[in-house]
Amino acid sequence: MVGVSRYSRVIIDGDKDPVQEELAGRVREMGNQAIWSLSSCKPGFGVDQLRDDITETYWQSDGQLPHLVNIQFRRKTTIRDICIYTDYKLDESYTPSRISVRAGTNFNDLQEVEVMDLNEPSGWVVIPIKDINERPIRTFMLQIAVISNHQNGRDTHMRQIKVHSPAIDIVGPPAFYLPGEFLTNEFQQYATIR
Repeated sequence: MVGVSRYSRVIIDGDKDPVQEELAGRVREMGNQAIWSLSSCKPGFGVDQLRDDITETYWQSDGQLPHLVNIQFRRKTTIRDICIYTDYKLDESYTPSRISVRAGTNFNDLQEVEVMDLNEPSGWVVIPIKDINERPIRTFMLQIAVISNHQNGRDTHMRQIKVHSPAIDIVGPPAFYLPGEFLTNEFQQYATIR
């Protein structure tokens, strides 16, 4: 299913804005179709804050490393990337410095697919999730593990997490228009007749 772990390329702020990717219709945010759980959290700093689309709120862990975010899908789902919003300037020692992403069908067969080292990140960090053939993976479950924090911090802050699936496979712009092939979210609502 998945290959050996490798170090990912970090995309921060300027290269890709995950929100703009969603608005343009290039990706779909799949997190709302999953069940989220955390290894620990402080009261009032849990899944709701991690998923509220507000970068001023955050999840704060409360316990020993590694800190885990579990994302379970009801059906096998294609995942292109995971986007994590962090802010070293505000969170300092609470900011993750090493993250492991694991995938599988359940807690018992998770395999590491990506490892990423972060150096004082501030903004969106995009982690591409690919199989050994460099294609987006198909999985029932993802787990994001915070292995270590900056300045040897104990607890962690993550401000937002988005899970993206490819919206459509387009290599380039279509050579001609086919009725029913809409490329933006606004037009895709007219793709079928109800």
